[in-house]
Amino acid sequence: MKEYLFSYGTLQKEKVQVALFGRILHGWTDTLRGYKVVFIEIKDKAFLERGEENFQQTLVISDDNNDGVKGTVFEITEKELLHADKYEPDNYQRKK
Repeated sequence: MKEYLFSYGTLQKEKVQVALFGRILHGWTDTLRGYKVVFIEIKDKAFLERGEENFQQTLVISDDNNDGVKGTVFEITEKELLHADKYEPDNYQRKK
């Protein structure tokens, strides 16, 4: 079954896709309206040990409907979606 994952960060990088999924993902550019990017501090030691940054982008609902976040929608499998979840730090939460 196909799943769709909107990425606005590191999953857009081909080297990350190959390392995580073993392939380059098929996707297209899109904008998620009504959201904005904020930065949060990452304290997940396992995530940081992989060489990731101490601060990571996250999305929050914006009070301004004109706000939007540019990114890429990827077509992936259900198994890959679960694998993508494991890639993220502990405080990560995917929203449908």
